Amino acid sequence: MARRRKGRDISGWLVLDKPSGLGSTPALARAKYLFDARKAGHAGTLDPLASGILPIAFGEATKTVSMMMDAEKEYECTIEWGVATNTDDSEGVETARSDHRPSLDDVWAVLPEFIGKIMQVPPAFSAIHKDGERAYKLARRGETPELDARQVRIDNIEVMDSASPERISLKVSCGKGTYIRAIARDLGLRLGTFGHISMLRRTRVGVFSLNNAIGLEKLGNLGHIAADLIELDCLLLPLETVLDDIPALALSEEQARMVRHGRSIPVASLPSTPIAWAGYQSRAIALGEIVEGQFRPGRIINQPLD
Repeated sequence: MARRRKGRDISGWLVLDKPSGLGSTPALARAKYLFDARKAGHAGTLDPLASGILPIAFGEATKTVSMMMDAEKEYECTIEWGVATNTDDSEGVETARSDHRPSLDDVWAVLPEFIGKIMQVPPAFSAIHKDGERAYKLARRGETPELDARQVRIDNIEVMDSASPERISLKVSCGKGTYIRAIARDLGLRLGTFGHISMLRRTRVGVFSLNNAIGLEKLGNLGHIAADLIELDCLLLPLETVLDDIPALALSEEQARMVRHGRSIPVASLPSTPIAWAGYQSRAIALGEIVEGQFRPGRIINQPLD
């Protein structure tokens, strides 16, 4: 019997520019295959309709995915006025129609209501759990899941294009758990019409932006050219890239070995904090907390010390 192929033990972050029409899981699987990676995960699902930034972690970087879940995100979207759909985007079935088209002045007048900490009901076709099952599974069976409103944070909404009365393009900066499809739905209702998303592109997730992103097609072309995968590996960012915003502790080699074995070390000069990282020669060794002058490792990151 042939031995199962396990893949390479590589670590780092890939900033993938996911194409529209492809789900996050298939995109992850394709990237994992191209890099011949043993272990991979993504930070934040992106709808199949949406394109843009899908951060992918390989190897030990998967242990830092939680650092990206609270990261600020930025989207560009186009809202089509006058039609509601069951998915709140153009892939769904039309459920209602209106002839009313809001003016740009109307939009500007109500946008402040959608900025800040607001309550938002997730779309019926979402991954929210309802009675132990994903809401989108209930919706696909023809049920109408009643989802509770949740508080989300929207930092800014900017009008990018309003040349046509039929649609408007916006740039949205927001926190985790915000549904852009719900903004389109609720903005339309607030303006006395309906609205749904026809284009959605995520342009930033925390420190990752389109400036350092690469598409699957280009990755595939590089994979054919570079059989040894060196060119692909050069695209990976260090796992420490996502740790810039949390306290860091520089370790000696002896301290690094202690931490790697799960032992706490004294750090009297640093204040207590629920999350910090410890590193040796700029390479992360562990995530943990600082309590009462001690760094207590919680998650060990297995990077070489030499």
